[in-house]
Amino acid sequence: MENGEIPENAPELCPGPQSETAGKSDSCEGCPNQEICATAPKGPDPDLVAIVERMATVKHKILVLSGKGGVGKSTFSAQLAFALAARDFEVGLLDIDICGPSIPKMLGLEGREIRRSNCGWIPVYVESNLGVISIGFTIPNPDEAVIWRGPRKTGLIKQFLRDVDWGELDFLVVDAPPGTSDEHISIVQFLQATGIDGAVIVTTPQQVSLIDVRKEVSFCKKVGVEVLGVVENMSGLSQPLSEFKFTRTTETGEQKDMTEWAMSYMRENAPEMLNLIACTEVFDTSGGGAAKMCNDMGVPFLGKVPLDPQLCKAAEEGRSCFSDDKCQASAPALKMIIEKMLAQKNISTENGA
Repeated sequence: MENGEIPENAPELCPGPQSETAGKSDSCEGCPNQEICATAPKGPDPDLVAIVERMATVKHKILVLSGKGGVGKSTFSAQLAFALAARDFEVGLLDIDICGPSIPKMLGLEGREIRRSNCGWIPVYVESNLGVISIGFTIPNPDEAVIWRGPRKTGLIKQFLRDVDWGELDFLVVDAPPGTSDEHISIVQFLQATGIDGAVIVTTPQQVSLIDVRKEVSFCKKVGVEVLGVVENMSGLSQPLSEFKFTRTTETGEQKDMTEWAMSYMRENAPEMLNLIACTEVFDTSGGGAAKMCNDMGVPFLGKVPLDPQLCKAAEEGRSCFSDDKCQASAPALKMIIEKMLAQKNISTENGA
């Protein structure tokens, strides 16, 4: 329990070793640490004081969360950072997904390393106004698994917040791992005194994902973090018709490529169809999707982002989906969601947050 950290074997409602009720509250009954907490000296964690001082130069802090992995949370975090930087804001992107850091790949920063200066760790920069910190920059072999217990993860998150020299930032976007684990408790605990604007929660439309997102919303309410809104990602497949591949199943069950024939037919007989975007549902939305869940739980629904192959390609290539016109289906949806999120906090969409 160094520096007042909550031990791994503590009960769910642990007041924390630094609390005046530590070892004395009803929730402490039966905890193996009860006697230690009751007799331990109380006082502020000196690292928290350092974090408050470091974060004093950051205007807005936004957490990006998800209840389940694989829903596109890191893709949203990356594109949110790109979008804010494109508006001339000073942006930092902090990746605390320690066991699965995707951010270096999604921002085209693979193979880069964190440098140190007299002022602390220096973020890796995509642009002059977009800096990134991730454990991915510290692992020599990208195939190497990070097998850490909770206290070590907590220590690294604290180090990122305490020792990174972000400079003056308009936004710090924090990409958290899925679920409600040590990393989430730590980031909220460390940042709460500095002010967290809120959390954006990313999900997919089907109930399998929404079940876990409800837990994420509940977590935010318990720890006092405002839910800025929920994003329904992969909300149907949307793609220009001209980019589709067409096949036909033969009598033997094989797939025969008919793309060239289909394209030729449309060009000759219905050329206007080639300008259409085709859409179809991928996941079961009969339960009402994220919009209904938000209505049930009383949190804002920010909007839907379709499953767009071009957005997937942009993430693979480490570039912004807003830099060209390739992401015809997803970029406009993401732009509207980001504007809606900023409007909820009365943040100007122009520089001067």
